[in-house]
Amino acid sequence: MRLLPVFAMLLSLTGLAEAQTAPVPVRIGVIPVIGAAPVFVANGEGWLKEAGLAPTFTTFESGPNMIQALASGTIDVYVAGVAPLAVARSKGIDVRVVAATAIEEMVFVAGPKLAPYFANGAGKAEAFAQFKAKEGRPARLATQPPGSVPNTTLQHWLWQVAKADKAGVEVVSMGIDATQQAVLAGAVDGASIREPALTIVQQRNPAITLVATGGEMFPNQPGTVVGVFGAFADRNPAAVEGLVKAVVKATELLKSDPARAAKPVEAALGKGITDLPTIQKAITSPAAKFTADPRAIVEATKAMQAYQVSIGTLDKDVPLDGLFDPRPYEKATAR
Repeated sequence: MRLLPVFAMLLSLTGLAEAQTAPVPVRIGVIPVIGAAPVFVANGEGWLKEAGLAPTFTTFESGPNMIQALASGTIDVYVAGVAPLAVARSKGIDVRVVAATAIEEMVFVAGPKLAPYFANGAGKAEAFAQFKAKEGRPARLATQPPGSVPNTTLQHWLWQVAKADKAGVEVVSMGIDATQQAVLAGAVDGASIREPALTIVQQRNPAITLVATGGEMFPNQPGTVVGVFGAFADRNPAAVEGLVKAVVKATELLKSDPARAAKPVEAALGKGITDLPTIQKAITSPAAKFTADPRAIVEATKAMQAYQVSIGTLDKDVPLDGLFDPRPYEKATAR
């Protein structure tokens, strides 16, 4: 009989230990692009589980759409473009960028009808002008909604870099999948896209031409990031550090062994639409530049935010001090 209290205490301690080591549920919102590959690799390799996380994934068509889910509390982690997060913080949504994943993702491609106007070194503005003169209409260019990185990057390239006449271009907003299909179907004349769409559309129609790289469209273009809802981060600091550590490890694998890294990425993005060789080619594409350090994109994010203000997709500059939280990255990479 005397053993019963001791036995009960042991059971209680065992239960406490199990509770303390129980995986932390984390709801991750992602957009289906190669820029999000580090999170797919971290999950596929089991590194999120090793970090004590129990992830579930929801796919979104764009960052602005995902912000609504973040604001309503239906996701804990945001893996998409950095630009909408500045807008979110200006509206009182506490979200913190704890890691980057990729830079200079967005590129511009011209479809078969528009591409010849860029041949022989023709100036970008002149190409659009000649297209309108001959076709009798402005070039229709697809991108994601206003406020997104793709939209901001395209507008920056059109008006600041190419110096195109606004009368010669019509920007059409649509989702990621719709943009890819519109380019392939010839429903639009060009688009700002990223991997794996770039590899897919050029494989299916070699007449679709890469006209501008990410660095040309917006130097050091900030792209996909890992943002964490403030309330989740405050409740689960160790989980956030584990998440970032897994992303750092995955980023290194993407660079050192793209063949191995392609498998979990294909599992997440393929879904019967594409295959492993295509994903591996997309991972090694010039449009796939992986980096996990959030500090590396702060200045470029400031520049992008200033441009968003100038075109009216952001009301005013938002201080970035609270947006970027490099502490989990610094802890994850400390030797």
